Amino acid sequence: MAVDRDHVLRSAAALLTRKSTATMDEVAKAAGISRATLHRQFAGRDALVRALEALGIAECEAALDAARLDDGPASDAVRRLVRELESAAALLAFLYTENQLFEGGAQNPGWTRIDERVADLFKRGQAAGEFRIDLTPAWLTEALYGLLGSGAWAVSEGRVASRDFTFMITELLLGGALRHPARPNPARPREES
Repeated sequence: MAVDRDHVLRSAAALLTRKSTATMDEVAKAAGISRATLHRQFAGRDALVRALEALGIAECEAALDAARLDDGPASDAVRRLVRELESAAALLAFLYTENQLFEGGAQNPGWTRIDERVADLFKRGQAAGEFRIDLTPAWLTEALYGLLGSGAWAVSEGRVASRDFTFMITELLLGGALRHPARPNPARPREES
């Protein structure tokens, strides 16, 4: 019987996003295969996490494309992006906590491509006068990632309805990021020497 690698990866993702410490035995059971079959596909947890990373990057890049980041106001593009990322948010949150993916020089260049595209969206919004300029695009990007992860966790735990995911994330992020003409941007506090 041929093993459907995509099914195994998606089963592993579904389990690991709920229980990040799941064993390979638990992953195999969730996928409906034996541990030996799982090990033929993935030599160990690290290989499985690397395969999940590739899946997460591919889903993220597909969401970035589908969100049409260059169309219309940047705030509308942020809303589209969050909506497109919703289905992958739990997997991305899991991957974000896997330190081995981000340590050393072996980091997958896909993450850098994703970061640059998201940061460019925030830069575009700043250049158009839509977003505050006292918050760096890098910070806005990290804030988006944090909110996506928190939102995914809250939905999976049943504390938040999934239908509210996009609204809550975009309203909180944009509520702090949008430039309000009536209010000047606050001065940054000076660092004490």
